Amino acid sequence: MQSDKISFKKFLKYFKIAVTGKQQEFTSGSIRRAVFMLAVPMILEMLMESIFALVDIMYVSQISVNAVATIGLTESVITLIYAVAIGLSIAATAIVARRVGEKDFNGASNAAVQVIFLGVFVATIVSIIGIIYPKELLSLMGAEPDLIEEGYGYTKVLLGGNITIMLLFLINAIFRGTGEASISMWTLILSNGLNIILDPMFIFGFGPIPAYGVEGAAIATTIGRGTAVIFQLAILFYGYSKIKIGIKDLIIRASVMLNLIKVSLGGIGQFLIGTTSWVFLMRIMSEFGSEVLAGYTIAIRVMLFTLMPAWGMSSAAASLVGQNLGAKKPERAEQSVWITAKYCSIFMGAISIIYLLFAPQIIVIFNDTTDVVKYGGLCLRIMTAPFVFYGFGMIVLNAFNGAGDTKTPTYINFVSFWLLQLPFAYVAAITFDYGPVGVFWAVALGELLMTVIAIIWFKKGHWKRVQV
Repeated sequence: MQSDKISFKKFLKYFKIAVTGKQQEFTSGSIRRAVFMLAVPMILEMLMESIFALVDIMYVSQISVNAVATIGLTESVITLIYAVAIGLSIAATAIVARRVGEKDFNGASNAAVQVIFLGVFVATIVSIIGIIYPKELLSLMGAEPDLIEEGYGYTKVLLGGNITIMLLFLINAIFRGTGEASISMWTLILSNGLNIILDPMFIFGFGPIPAYGVEGAAIATTIGRGTAVIFQLAILFYGYSKIKIGIKDLIIRASVMLNLIKVSLGGIGQFLIGTTSWVFLMRIMSEFGSEVLAGYTIAIRVMLFTLMPAWGMSSAAASLVGQNLGAKKPERAEQSVWITAKYCSIFMGAISIIYLLFAPQIIVIFNDTTDVVKYGGLCLRIMTAPFVFYGFGMIVLNAFNGAGDTKTPTYINFVSFWLLQLPFAYVAAITFDYGPVGVFWAVALGELLMTVIAIIWFKKGHWKRVQV
């Protein structure tokens, strides 16, 4: 009993250190402690993101099935933006972590500035398209005319203000690279805390604020993320981070930017493969009506609740890999990956059991329409069945990215998603008439294959010799 009390006190002590960011040295000492110190704030950061996703869908579910389907279709388009943002963030984390491991903080600052420039450029192009063509984008995704009329405002606002999404991703990636995961965590707490407060105000109306319906969810999201971006920039410019940006640093450095683009191309490629696969799967799902599409959308949001913490662990592994390779400690980098993968697999396996037992009860919290509950529940049960294996796959795949080896995950995603998942989904759902269930099984098999290939290739060790 006394030892349990001591262990709990020790846990609370380390937890406090992790969330306050007091430990910033991860290339020496206990690997398990390093994993804990980085993973805890990253898991909390991702949990906050997934809680927002669930709260958001709960509010929107009160409007209409069309409103929920609008979010699903818009997010399947906006994931293409996420692909660029995540691809660039992979490069930012890998290069900043490598420079920090080498104790080259000026080089880390230069990389940070260039990645922000790239993010602003891409976001500006997307904003123009989103503001001018929101109806056309929804139509392209197979939305029915009444859905387009009800939901195009959401698409217009979210895509028009996508610079907040882009910069939030990229600057948090910079902080993860420096090992200051607690800053990323507090940034998302600010962003999503504001979202949760503002969502009902703009959706249903509050005082002088009119009821914007589903468009209000996009307005709240943009305001919340925009406020967080201002907070991030203040930290970078006022020197509250390991790296500091001054006015004199705001110049384009061609060599640094080209290196970032080179590393990010693989990251963008792997997520474009994954997200275009998701877009195609969403397009197949739209063939079965708004209620099935809404069930699928709710199930995906619920799955994010578990995937986000797992991504937090994988981000911790990526940062540890980058910093330890920079410090010329490749064996320590590898050990960090296997330790994190074990923890992630245990966590994902436990969550999988919960979904297998209680999927319909979870979906009905958000919407009690019969077909929404039926197909949302099936989606949760089938897609999460291989989670215990996928927990390993997520960590190992992101370890390649942390090393700057972004090409390997791209090839693995290509084989798993485009050569297996998409053809299987189309043939099973449409040709053999298994409907949505065919899509769900295709996703599960794709995850399983991805994990097997990733582990085999990781053990070969080529990632240890990548230079960034």
